[in-house]
Amino acid sequence: MNSKTISLRTMSLKSLILASLISIAVPAAAHDAENGPHGGRVVEAGSYHIELVAKDSTVDVFLTNADDKPVSAAGFKGTAILVVDGKAQRIVLQASGAKLTGKADVALPAQPKGAVQLTAPDGKTASAKF
Repeated sequence: MNSKTISLRTMSLKSLILASLISIAVPAAAHDAENGPHGGRVVEAGSYHIELVAKDSTVDVFLTNADDKPVSAAGFKGTAILVVDGKAQRIVLQASGAKLTGKADVALPAQPKGAVQLTAPDGKTASAKF
């Protein structure tokens, strides 16, 4: 084999690997929406879709089922662990009407990074990364 043949095979292998990675990543992210009905990001978490809305120091979490129908927050408990200025903020979430809500000790960015962990009334847990 000459160097031109080896170079073409290496390029083809790299292209195949890149195409495979893209095809795996796209379906995994396809169900996550940029914005939900309340203006927050929506992430799939088990059998739920979790929408995270942050405004000032308030965190609101809205739940929907796999059919995007609202799920009552009654009986749910949760925690949002959000990173603000490089520090983790742990925010206890409690049911309040149709959502879970909590207050941070600091102002939150509009789209914070972190995670939401929920416990359903039946004891099952779900988590979402934002």
